[in-house]
Amino acid sequence: MIELTQLLDKNTKADGRLTLPIEQRVRSRLRVKLDDGRDVGLFLPRGNLLRGGDRLGNDDGLVIEIVAAAETVSTLQCNDSTLLARAAYHLGNRHIPLQIEQGWLRYQHDHVLDDMLQQMGFEVIVEQAPFEPEAGAYKQAAHGHHHSHSHESDHR
Repeated sequence: MIELTQLLDKNTKADGRLTLPIEQRVRSRLRVKLDDGRDVGLFLPRGNLLRGGDRLGNDDGLVIEIVAAAETVSTLQCNDSTLLARAAYHLGNRHIPLQIEQGWLRYQHDHVLDDMLQQMGFEVIVEQAPFEPEAGAYKQAAHGHHHSHSHESDHR
């Protein structure tokens, strides 16, 4: 089994890819398979939230790119920043991990939250998309928040 123990610079050329949902990207110890089927173990310092595009490596020079898996999420679009802040406030009061971008919010799908926001007058879209929440939701701030996600361009 390959052991990945290092966080590397994002510009490092990758030798493989590892697609993970958010539940696995918050863990520092994990046994998984690379996208090509090779077994790997993650042995990373605690407190890291892996983001799509991050690079992991080992002492042998292997470099693996992290890919944020598409998962079931609810996306709320709104061009009114005050209304969007109101939605973020209500979700934050429920301690929901939340991805905040220009003109939209995203959280892991929950029909109760969807209903609450729809009653507030918002349109909620349930879809399959990568979820990159604010690091504070996981009490981890090792990586900065990313604002550019090419696979989400249809939600801006």
